[in-house]
Amino acid sequence: MGIKHTILKVRAAMGNIRAMEKLHVDTHTEGIIIKVNGTHFATSPQNELYLDVKELAGYHYLQTVLVGVFHIKTWKGAKLLIEGTDFKLDILSDMQEIESDFSNVSNRSITTMDFSLDESDIEKIQKSKIKTITLASKKKTAFFDQMVEE
Repeated sequence: MGIKHTILKVRAAMGNIRAMEKLHVDTHTEGIIIKVNGTHFATSPQNELYLDVKELAGYHYLQTVLVGVFHIKTWKGAKLLIEGTDFKLDILSDMQEIESDFSNVSNRSITTMDFSLDESDIEKIQKSKIKTITLASKKKTAFFDQMVEE
């Protein structure tokens, strides 16, 4: 335990709500992070990306789960840029309000987002065809250039 952790404990003991929140052991969020539903698609030194193409009532969308240091709270949505061998997809999130859940057990966040997808773009979402994936929201960016082997 370092000096920062000790100071945090003292502040929490004095009633500082933010310090109490940081010290709270969030086993619920950690359980979700450990058991992420989805296909492990890409990785970077600080984040992991899970992607799945889904269909609901004839509409196709890309369900994404990002686990790592990427942490946001926004009402302006996110942008997903997928660059492949002969294509470039620039997709905006379906939802504008996005908030990451933080786990102080592993010091990581989990962020879930959905992106609308044209039916013609579904065949492009394959690990072998994609070179890079960039996820951006506000001033935060997660860059992936290593697709996970199947």
